[in-house]
Amino acid sequence: MARRRDALLLGGAGLVAAAAGAVVGAFTLQAGSGAADLLAARFQDLEGRPRRLLDWKGKALLCNFWATWCAPCREEIPLLVAAKQNSPSTRVELVGIAIDTVDKIREFSTNYKINYPVLIGDAATIALLRGLGNRGGGLPYTLALDSSGAIVQRHLGALTEADLRQVMARLSG
Repeated sequence: MARRRDALLLGGAGLVAAAAGAVVGAFTLQAGSGAADLLAARFQDLEGRPRRLLDWKGKALLCNFWATWCAPCREEIPLLVAAKQNSPSTRVELVGIAIDTVDKIREFSTNYKINYPVLIGDAATIALLRGLGNRGGGLPYTLALDSSGAIVQRHLGALTEADLRQVMARLSG
């Protein structure tokens, strides 16, 4: 009888430890996702004002890293512009983070009629990308963050229309 009680107690303790490990593990994975660093990172907008993604606290974010010289980025930008124009959701904000000189980004933004906030990245942005799971620093790189700031999706390379519809639906829902 004592052995059975000991086995049940040990089994129960094991289940509690496993459940606690799962909860702590999930928080640890999110903490290591780079989301906090991304949200706190400081950028400038096209007018030179300091901005952080935390400025859009409470909104889901589609954060797109790109550069003016990046061919896949040039293909993807019109798709993002159309998504912003046609998106009925006010709960999702699309934010571009461009890695180039301010003048080139400003000219590109005008030529492509970018209708969403564009922030200016610098050399530190490449290190930030690597911390966000983009080890090679490739562009374009898109992150979807839910309204709590957790990364819910990562995409390296140009988004397709289907990709974009799927991620916008996920963030809007």
